[in-house]
This record gives sequence, C-alpha cells and structure tokens, in this order.
Amino acid sequence: MKKTLSDIRLSDFPEKINFTGPSGEKIQKYMYGPKSSDNQLAVITHYLHNHEFAKSFSIEQAKKFLKEYLSIKYPQTDISDEILREPLQAGLFNDLFNIPFPDPINYQFTFIDLFAGMGGFRLAMQKQGGKCVFSSEWNAFAQKTYMANFGEMPFGDITKEETKKYIPEHFDILCAGFPCQPFSIAGVSKKKSLGRETGFLDKTQGTLFFDVAEILRRHRPKAFYLENVKNLVSHDKGNTFKVIQSTLEELEYSIHYKVMDGKDYVPQHRERIMIVGFDKRRYHGNEKFEFPQPNNSTKRIRDILENNPDYKYTLSDKLWNYLKNYAEKHKAKGNGFGFGLVDLDGISRTLSARYYKDGSEILIPQGDEINPRRLTPRECARLMGYPDEYIINHVSDVQAYRQCGNSVVVPLITAVSEQIVKTMLKG
Repeated sequence: MKKTLSDIRLSDFPEKINFTGPSGEKIQKYMYGPKSSDNQLAVITHYLHNHEFAKSFSIEQAKKFLKEYLSIKYPQTDISDEILREPLQAGLFNDLFNIPFPDPINYQFTFIDLFAGMGGFRLAMQKQGGKCVFSSEWNAFAQKTYMANFGEMPFGDITKEETKKYIPEHFDILCAGFPCQPFSIAGVSKKKSLGRETGFLDKTQGTLFFDVAEILRRHRPKAFYLENVKNLVSHDKGNTFKVIQSTLEELEYSIHYKVMDGKDYVPQHRERIMIVGFDKRRYHGNEKFEFPQPNNSTKRIRDILENNPDYKYTLSDKLWNYLKNYAEKHKAKGNGFGFGLVDLDGISRTLSARYYKDGSEILIPQGDEINPRRLTPRECARLMGYPDEYIINHVSDVQAYRQCGNSVVVPLITAVSEQIVKTMLKG
C-alpha cells in the first residue's frame, strides 16, 4: 500500500539525509546527534510543540527543514506553505504527541530545562502544571531517551551562542542540574590525580554555571531551580559556593539552598544541594518559600526489584572474586573501599554514572549458592523515582545506567518543585 503524506512519522527521520543542491552538488546533512550542525530535529520538534513561544527565525528554520525533508521523502508531492504552517493539522507527526509524558493541556506556567539529562526535572515541573518551552542536553544518548518520553529533541551544547539564541524571550522558571564533576568529591579526586584543575578553574565544565547565570541575566525568569552535588558547598573551602551565591545575588535574585537526601523519597542515600531563587525585582525578597519537609520514605530496596531479572545481570565468578579480593586488600589497609552488598529491607548507596562497569556500589544478594547481581536498568530507574511508564530501552544498558546515575531523584525534585510553583504563583 502506497504511503501518503499524512502517514509520515517523526520516527521516520534518519540520522542523516542526502540530497542534491541547487547547482547539482551532493549534500549530506545530519538531522540530530553530535554531527548535527543545525539542530534540525530540535528546531522542528520545538516548533511543533511550542510554535507560540518560538522566535520568528526559528519558525522559518523549522519550515525550511521540514520542506527539505518532506520534499526528499515525497518528491512528487507539493509541499505547500499551509502544510508547513500547520503540519499537525495536515496529519503529520502524530507520533510526536503519542508519548508517555505530554505537556499539560492547560498549563499554569512555563519553564526551560537545561542540562536536561533523561528528563527528571521535566517530569517534576510538568506534574505541577508546567509547560517546557526549551530543552538542552548535549549527550546524544540522553537526547534519545528524552525524545522517546517527551516527543522533543533537546538542543545541544548550551555554552554555544548558536544554542542560546533559540531560548524564548520569556519563561517563568529556569531548571538546571548543571554538571557536577568539577565539584563532586569523586570528580575532584579524579581530576587532581590527572593533574587537572577543579571547580571554576576547570575551563570545560566548571564554568558551565556561568552559562546558567548569563541566561538568567538575559531572560530574568521569575524563579530558578538548580541542583548539584553536596560537595558544592564545601569545595575549595567554601569559595566555590560563595562565587555561585554572590553571582546569583548580583543578578538580584534571593537565594534559598539546602542539602537534601534522596533517601526520604526513594531507597537510596543520595545527598544533593537544592538551590532556589526568586527575582527580587518582582518579589522584593518577600517570597514565603520553604523547602519541603522529608516524608520519611518507607520504601525498601526489595520494593524496586524486578521479579525475574535476566541472568546476565548476575556477576561472573571472575568479577565477584575480584571485587572480594579488592575489598579485602583495602580493608587490610584500613580503607573503606569495597563493594556494597545491600540489605533488601534497607536502602542503597548512591548510584553513580559508573555503575555499568561492575555494579559494585549496589549489589543484590541472591543467596549463598548464587553470586550477587547488579541492578537492571529498570531497577535503576525505579531507584531514581522514575515511573515504569518511562521509556529507557531506546538506548543500550550501558547508556541507561549512565543516564540513571547522572539523573536526579524525581520525587525529591517534584516535592521541591511543588513548593517553588506555589510560592511563585502566590507571589
């Protein structure tokens, strides 16, 4: 049966397309991923979801990209301006909205999602009635997971002006879990061992906070919500956090911060600093914001386990013996390094992005006769508070582990988001 124009799906987009230019030259364009120079798919999906917020140049770009692609896909079809203006009315890209977590229909506020990862902040804000009008994430695998769940391809590197120019002029809340490697205890140790600078002296990651600050300066949202590792407060004897706090205060935002533990929401010890700010020009420092009280979660590790996990997650004899010997060696030296065999009725250590390597920090006992196993990707997602409807299998297990280890604890972020939105709307 011959396909018609209305049958086209967003998933039909290949990573790259080939076409002939006006002078007969052969042109190859990457639609998404690290080689994409134009953020084509991000431009298109943001246009389809948020055309009322898109800047005029972005709308024209989206129409141009759509026409390029549709003309190649359907060379005998006239791609009219009406189709480009109202592609959804023409029946195109219905799968873009047939997704697990669509925007609320009657939204109460708008937000942008920077360093979006696999989408934890977006889940939290959408639950409060928020509509995401811009997202950015440089990792191509995280982009795929985000796209599968929200129907939107995040833009790439937010440090580039080429990316920043797509941010809508006005939005209510800025969300950013900016990369924590320059500030985390593990990250600091690793970088020092390599002879590299940490914190704001790390030119590749430490300065990412200043990109967030610049966006705040340009767009002046009503509020912001930043998340980072606990060690951000103590890094460089507290000087790093002083720079962050003074920068935000110079931008005329009042600052509220608190170290909170994910164990109050999921069965995982995961301490992170929450930094919340409100525009002083609007609220005059009189906002009545309070962080949520811990809800003392009663969840246990056994509550997030799958019934019949694949045997491939069980440690091999070689790996299990290595981990035991490694632990014994460090125990003899008086160090605390070693694997973490969890109490099924308790909570786990902090899940890290390196979990895919050996799973050593969180191992599930399987009795005396069977080696312990690592968590499955779905169990990791549950440990971070993601619902089972959340799609994580559009990438490999390795990438899913990395994304979960780099993610936020969704119920914790949701609880703080609720307080932010209540304060903002009341003000």
